[in-house]
Amino acid sequence: MSQDHVSQFHSDGYAVIRGVFDADEVAALAAAFDRIQADALARGRSWRHNNIFYRLAEDAALGRIVRYAQWAAWIDETLERTRRDKRLLDILEPLIGRDVKQIINQLHWKPPGAAMAEFGFHQDSRSRHPRSAYRDLAVSYIQTGIAIDPHGAANGAMVLCPRSHLLGELPYDRDRPSMDVNMNPDDLQRFGVNPDDAVTVDMAPGDVALWHVHMLHGSGPNSSKIDRRFYINGYVIADNCDRGEWAFRNGAPCPLEGDPALVHYEDLHSKPGPMYVD
Repeated sequence: MSQDHVSQFHSDGYAVIRGVFDADEVAALAAAFDRIQADALARGRSWRHNNIFYRLAEDAALGRIVRYAQWAAWIDETLERTRRDKRLLDILEPLIGRDVKQIINQLHWKPPGAAMAEFGFHQDSRSRHPRSAYRDLAVSYIQTGIAIDPHGAANGAMVLCPRSHLLGELPYDRDRPSMDVNMNPDDLQRFGVNPDDAVTVDMAPGDVALWHVHMLHGSGPNSSKIDRRFYINGYVIADNCDRGEWAFRNGAPCPLEGDPALVHYEDLHSKPGPMYVD
């Protein structure tokens, strides 16, 4: 694997590495997405068990849809094996080393014609809380995404603002939602970012994108005839984070086992579920 992504990540705040996973591996991931989607829809409502979480929503155009699933790797071997694939370590190691925890494990769907499948411009840093658990965030955390389908403007690919990570953490209202919100160019202009500089991240199935915790990014609606599935895994230097599951220890992959670790769900130990969530 070329190390070109390292310099691009530092200069532009993101990079895309082409063809990391082959067609058979992508097909296996697509089947895993289908299994989790079917399980979520069969439950009929948003549902949680420990860190596993299914977010369902009622879409005006399509009816009940799955918006995303968190930590489904606990119950699906393909998703679990992929989150700690050595090729991901090859991407991460030059940037955050060989001792790595994982704090994001999400499956995202954008079905064709969905009326509510957008993300307004935001920085991932707004979701890293309590902040005391995340030290040296700007140099310790990397978000990755594996394209399951072709990603382009028509089906709501990620849109980001190159070099916006150099602005540092911006004063967004943490309580202001980013999911199911339109990308508003005013949100960029008020921080001195030219909306014309935003780029759509075109990806083929099996490509891997990575982006900085302070990267301004969002995504639009899916107006195409194909889905837009994205497997997102976020990693952090282990010594700089008190939360998360181990992904790699000294370069060795760490399977999910034992009791789940505290990540974002604060009531993990007092209200583990399983339970429906309104």
